[in-house]
Amino acid sequence: MPSVSLVLGAGGARGYAHIGVINQLVSRGYDIVSISGSSMGALVGGIYAAGGLQAYSDWVSKLRWMDVVRLLDLHFRRGTIRGDKVFQHIESLIGNPAIEDLSLHYTAVATDLRGQKEVWFQKGSLLDAIRASSAVPGVFTPFKKAGQILVDGGVLNPLPIIPTVAVNADLILAVDLNASDDEVSDTVMPGIRHLLTDRSARTMSRMGVVMSSMEVMLGALSRYKVAGYPPDMVIHIPKSLAGFHEFHRAAELIDLGWRIAAKQLDQLEARNYDDFGTEDRYS
Repeated sequence: MPSVSLVLGAGGARGYAHIGVINQLVSRGYDIVSISGSSMGALVGGIYAAGGLQAYSDWVSKLRWMDVVRLLDLHFRRGTIRGDKVFQHIESLIGNPAIEDLSLHYTAVATDLRGQKEVWFQKGSLLDAIRASSAVPGVFTPFKKAGQILVDGGVLNPLPIIPTVAVNADLILAVDLNASDDEVSDTVMPGIRHLLTDRSARTMSRMGVVMSSMEVMLGALSRYKVAGYPPDMVIHIPKSLAGFHEFHRAAELIDLGWRIAAKQLDQLEARNYDDFGTEDRYS
């Protein structure tokens, strides 16, 4: 099977679908040689690269709504979530390895508010990289490092394809967590259509408006990134599968990631490509 550079997008709780996608790829024998991610993509990808994905999956699959609430250590003065409890548990699962010591090429993308630019973490503390990349503005406390104020990579690049281009891999495969329903293949939709929800009709709280606004931005930016640097394949996860904040649905979303990836990989493999090479794609 071919080697894969995997791009894992931002999208809140839908990021659990990344676990199902990775498990599907591994089960088929694909060799994941590179991961680039923003926000939940950086988190799931980093945990996989550190060898802790199964333990993390087992943990989050058991979390219910009140368990998630208990993990949220609110900073009352600032009105944001520090995330200390979550990252303490993640550290208990994987430690805090240096990115350059991981078994594959890894990039976490964050946004520097002062410099108004992307920041790529490709060395140093893995936990720092994940924390910076997943600091959703207005929700999680920004991560400060070397004079930079770092927040969620999705602010500028929710689907960071460019870091994978220079990696020697047969395929670049991106997982977009902010797809519209009509972007998902007709062969995939029948199996999940009953799970899609129309959240546009709900009365939104203040936080709901913030999260929905974030999703609109992520969707538009993701399409822009795909158009600029088309990967060999995009696995589309419809944003109507789950809300940005529904972290108590891990088991269900992992399973959906597995099923959607299976359908789309079947289509890829059915084309019977003789050569999976991509070296001329970006020349």
